[in-house]
Amino acid sequence: MRTQVGIVGAGPAGLLLAQMLHQRGIDSVVLEARSRAHIEARIRAGLLEQGSVETLHAAGVAGRLHREALVHHGLALRFGGRDHRLDLSALTGGKVVTIYGQQEAVKDMIAIRLDAGLPLHFGAEEVAIHDIATARPRITWREDGVARELDCDVIAGCDGFHGICRPSIPAADLTIFDRIYPFAWLGILSRSPPMSEELIYARHPEGFALATMRSTAISRLYLQCAPDEDLARWSDDRIWAALRTRLGDGLKDGPILQKGVTAMRSFVAEPMRHGRLFLAGDAAHIVPPTGAKGMNLAIADVRVLVRALEAFFAGRGEALMDSYSATCLDRVWKVQRFSWWMTQLLHRYDDHDAFEERIRRAELDYLAGSTAAQTTLAENYVGLPYAD
Repeated sequence: MRTQVGIVGAGPAGLLLAQMLHQRGIDSVVLEARSRAHIEARIRAGLLEQGSVETLHAAGVAGRLHREALVHHGLALRFGGRDHRLDLSALTGGKVVTIYGQQEAVKDMIAIRLDAGLPLHFGAEEVAIHDIATARPRITWREDGVARELDCDVIAGCDGFHGICRPSIPAADLTIFDRIYPFAWLGILSRSPPMSEELIYARHPEGFALATMRSTAISRLYLQCAPDEDLARWSDDRIWAALRTRLGDGLKDGPILQKGVTAMRSFVAEPMRHGRLFLAGDAAHIVPPTGAKGMNLAIADVRVLVRALEAFFAGRGEALMDSYSATCLDRVWKVQRFSWWMTQLLHRYDDHDAFEERIRRAELDYLAGSTAAQTTLAENYVGLPYAD
């Protein structure tokens, strides 16, 4: 087989890249190790920056999003027994954030690609990439027991943190920045109405909690917990009791549809390009979920990569390909800073002393009373401007 861009991974980055390349007349083949059912069932983050929504709209994959998504103009910080609302729209000149599950966006993009008859291979086994330092990289895999090979001009590694693309880069050519946090999130999906029309970030002596939603009937709720938390010790009753303690009045419980523990880490691999291999999304960087930036960063990467590949295939040279990593990393590190700041501000650190706790309380008090501080948070939360 032969294509212009071989894409490893059918998550948000890989699917959006394939769609945006298709709009520009650039051929691609998408390979995914897991089944379509698995990919579409994975529950992931669901908050989109305004720029992300605009990008999905321009890509022609936001039809259902516009019909079903929930638009938010603000959020609440809850600490010291009080709510402090931040008017995101007023602080950012009218910008908003949108609630739409990542798996729903993935379903939309899969359906659009398959309906168009474009190549998308699920269940690809033993995927490997070759010759990435040359002008003719290759991807090999097995499908239904048959060995397959794809010749490409470019490979896009969109296969996530545990994928095969980043480890294919020689270790000597990568610099890794990694921070593991001493806590995790216990998250649930429940059939119950959200406790608020907007997100509530709560800091409590027993630990962080977050109230968000997937729809007007489905709530998504999180509790700070230990990284090695045993879910068997968390009955539904215990979960609801802890949520009520940390989130306070207004919580409406219901049947828990799903529960799981999410690890917390900050991770960056530099550079995001090696020869004709370009990393995008979680293959190159991970952020703690506090700032809701994972999918948004992947979309930002894709925007930069599409411009670079469009110029390359139009015969305008490799200048944008050469600057791809630096352009993406400029945004990645700003988002890492914001996600780290939100995380350290709102979580309980068992090893922090009374001085550090008082500093954190003072920072929250300052944030609640300062328009300048609120504007900084709001500008980052709704999404920083794109470089293009």
